[in-house]
Amino acid sequence: MRKTIEQLPSRRSFIKLAGAGITSLAMGSRFALASESNPIYDMTDKRSTFRVHSWLRDPRNPILTPGGGWFDVGCCMNPFALRVNDDYYLYYAGADKNGGRRICLAITPVSDVTKWTRLGPLFERGKKGSFDENWCVLPCVHKINGKWHLYFSGQSADQGVGLQAFRGIGLAVSDDLKTWSRYSEDPILLGDGFPEWPDNKGIAGGGRILEIPKKNGKILYRMHYTLANGVPDKTLQINQAKQSVIAHSYDGLTWFDKRVVMRPRAEAEYENAATIALNVWKTEKRWRAIYAGIGTQFGAYSICEAVSDDGLVWDRGKPGENLALPPVGDGWESKMTEYPNVLEENGKLRLFYCGNGYGATGIGTATAEILD
Repeated sequence: MRKTIEQLPSRRSFIKLAGAGITSLAMGSRFALASESNPIYDMTDKRSTFRVHSWLRDPRNPILTPGGGWFDVGCCMNPFALRVNDDYYLYYAGADKNGGRRICLAITPVSDVTKWTRLGPLFERGKKGSFDENWCVLPCVHKINGKWHLYFSGQSADQGVGLQAFRGIGLAVSDDLKTWSRYSEDPILLGDGFPEWPDNKGIAGGGRILEIPKKNGKILYRMHYTLANGVPDKTLQINQAKQSVIAHSYDGLTWFDKRVVMRPRAEAEYENAATIALNVWKTEKRWRAIYAGIGTQFGAYSICEAVSDDGLVWDRGKPGENLALPPVGDGWESKMTEYPNVLEENGKLRLFYCGNGYGATGIGTATAEILD
């Protein structure tokens, strides 16, 4: 029987990665399970300058390009990876020739991240008038109460509203990570609940879900997602306005305690318009996150990092210090880098991300040594 790494015994013997409820082999790793009783160390030992990981881009990038089938001829975007034994299951959004986007799955051996087998779409888009009539994008997969949950963002066919067309996060469920069915035709999470933006509808996913064990034995699930509060405007900071936010749940269905945990900052020109859902993990000393910001410096996304004492209040250092993976060169990632998704691979970090055109040039990868 195939095992996901989560099914292996003895949590004390394995590292807990902040995502998908999956632990990774390798005792003594610097990753640790988040809990109420696991104190987070003071950050007084941090260096005078903010440290980001030294990401080594794969020279074979992009390693998953559009055109594997009718379902992804237009783009491969929003990577979300799980390790299942010796394979990577990569959930992503693919675009057909008409621009419609669906959640797809591709599988490759961990030993060679270029040998992908594409399984195609996992379910169809919504019906006419639904929150996901046009697109199903930004997958986030996590096991909750014995069932695999795949959260996805929908784009409606609403016209002239910009980011407000993304008006819901939906849910599909599975027992085997390959066969999925919709939990409901309606979204389970909306863009409401933030008094600062009382009329907002825009919402998007793409971050990971953390497990927070409570003293009463329950698991509190924390979803990192994006509040897409931008509205049509010629000014980038208004048109593309996004906030990094969280919500909590005990069952993966009812979400509460919504909070903003990161905002655009005017003094950093690469993230003065938007910050999106955080990919968060916990080391022995602190919490770390990787995410993408939008700013006037590039006019598009670039990948950034942050650190935190408590997983709620985030430090980004001085402007420029947290810019981890900016656009480079004149090739596939020359204009933008976005949608980072990170997990541990044999004592290092493995990153999947996109380049130009929101996945129009495909998905690339990079690796880095783990920082505390």
